[in-house]
Amino acid sequence: MKVKAKLKKGVVNVKAMAKHAMSTYNQAEKKTGDRENANFITHISATCNGETVLDMSTSQFLSKNPIFKFKFKGEFAKGDKLLMTWTDRKGKTGKGKGKIK
Repeated sequence: MKVKAKLKKGVVNVKAMAKHAMSTYNQAEKKTGDRENANFITHISATCNGETVLDMSTSQFLSKNPIFKFKFKGEFAKGDKLLMTWTDRKGKTGKGKGKIK
């Protein structure tokens, strides 16, 4: 996962890309005949200095290698570390780190 974060006027703008194939139920059914082979990101979270700044559930309706953008406020400074994690439908996880610039 690639993570970029910029601090501007007390607001941290984050842009992250998760590397994942993201197959939907319909795609899995067409390819293998079984909807249970679908695999997509179901949960994403982000923490900055141990504080949760994003916690969200997602669905199958995201593109391959989805890009996420979000903002958050708080007592954060340039150089603080941002950690993002995702979990897919089959339990696989991915992580990405970034520093606030």
